[in-house]
Amino acid sequence: MSWNFELVAGPFSSRIDSPTWDGQRVLFTQVEESKIWQYDPVSGETTEFRRYTSRTTRLALSSDGILYGAQSGSRRIVTFNPDGSTNQLADRIDGRYHNHPFDLDVDRHGRIWFSDPYSPIPTPGPQIFPTLDFCAILRQEPSNLKSRDWVIRRMTIDTINPGAILLSKDERDLYVMERDQRSSEESELRAYPLKEDGSLGRPKILQTFPCDPQDHSCSVAGMCLDSEGKIVACGTMNTGDEGSAVFVLSPDGVVQERYPVPGDQPTSCGFGDPDLQSLYITTENGKLYRVSNTDRQGLIRLT
Repeated sequence: MSWNFELVAGPFSSRIDSPTWDGQRVLFTQVEESKIWQYDPVSGETTEFRRYTSRTTRLALSSDGILYGAQSGSRRIVTFNPDGSTNQLADRIDGRYHNHPFDLDVDRHGRIWFSDPYSPIPTPGPQIFPTLDFCAILRQEPSNLKSRDWVIRRMTIDTINPGAILLSKDERDLYVMERDQRSSEESELRAYPLKEDGSLGRPKILQTFPCDPQDHSCSVAGMCLDSEGKIVACGTMNTGDEGSAVFVLSPDGVVQERYPVPGDQPTSCGFGDPDLQSLYITTENGKLYRVSNTDRQGLIRLT
């Protein structure tokens, strides 16, 4: 079966990312323009949802409907509230500001897992707060359920440049794309087991992605889950004729299906529409695609 990639929005003037279904529409970010857009699949219209989002890269919706964003430009995780306001979560670990959050996911306990790499684009204003001397997976968790104060906990000690992340269907594993830019040979999709005490165990390498020595972009750029718990990932694989594609992996990392993205590099993907049976893909060239014939359904997380 081949997929039909239907262009439903764009092209925008720059990269778009993080298609997220909120129950009525697909939200997605335009990172460099610091905007969030919304696509209505009923009317087919795309309108502005938020502006001045401080280079928000990725969005995540909790099971109770809270919309979180990773603000790379402000080095913080925030909530985008229905009334138009924004709340900031904890931004320091051991008294120091964390780096530039990239991707995030929310577990059934309301804890927010996020990758925290360095960004080549500095935050606005004087650079008076240095970045950490490590890039890790961090976790925001409430310190007090009544006041909703948050604390940050470091979860990995072996990551150099973490990117896309995703919790497994049963939340017993955390999938992490490790893009070590010191190496031109390969990047790794890892599965870290979540232990009983809430910490992460030693990771299993699910898949490696060989790189062209002239282009280190090969990796999983973004991923989501279908209802069976399979990983639906998108990215660029610089080997042979594979190129940029959406591919389906089993929970143990076996690539089962691959679908080329027409003439563009995908940045992320997510299921949407009321039945969660359409897959939306964002791209580097500012295009939002919809695939309605995936023969799959997105995962609905329950509390």
